[in-house]
Amino acid sequence: MSRTLLAVIRRDLLLALRQRADVVNTLLFFLVVVTMVPLGVGPELNTLRTIAPGVVWVAALLAAILSLNRLFANDHADGTLEQMLLTGEPLPLIVLAKCAAHWLTTGLLIVVMALLLGVMFDLGVEPTAFLMVSLLLGTPALSLIGAVGAALTLGLRGGGVLISLLVLPLYVPVLIFGAGAVEAVAGGLAPTGHLLLLGALSLAASVLAPWAIAAALRISME
Repeated sequence: MSRTLLAVIRRDLLLALRQRADVVNTLLFFLVVVTMVPLGVGPELNTLRTIAPGVVWVAALLAAILSLNRLFANDHADGTLEQMLLTGEPLPLIVLAKCAAHWLTTGLLIVVMALLLGVMFDLGVEPTAFLMVSLLLGTPALSLIGAVGAALTLGLRGGGVLISLLVLPLYVPVLIFGAGAVEAVAGGLAPTGHLLLLGALSLAASVLAPWAIAAALRISME
């Protein structure tokens, strides 16, 4: 099972490397959304520090949604997904590996970029560090929850809009706890509760979401 997990992750990472334009577009979208906000609200530093956690997290949610189409669409188009369904390996394990590869090419890069955004918003060392920690704990849940929506809308016309309608309400708890952790640090409070809840959401999603994704893929392929 571990060999299957690593093989699928390696395959998807190689595909992402060959189609790096999709990854770059997602990251550029994330940067554009975050950098446009200071232009709209003005250069006042106290205001920017206050809104920075929410802005970064909203941009991360939107970037995650933008990248969901590449999770299963290419495999569905070239017949690879059908072969995965017919293989003897557990389908939840395969989709878990695909979600892990998606997080490595989207969520992890957003975490790294949050360091620069913390400097841009003048958050300070500690709030920026906790912003990165909150993204590190919360973005896996974004990939896993989003994959459920991507599987349910696979092959449908206008699937991108449907994915947004399906997953945005489910993303709300992650957004609240992620931004709340940084705001707690900025306000001199302990962010432990927010971070624990973020970790719990990602852990629960890693256990439950693969089974939901596998069931949705089987339905979509019928």
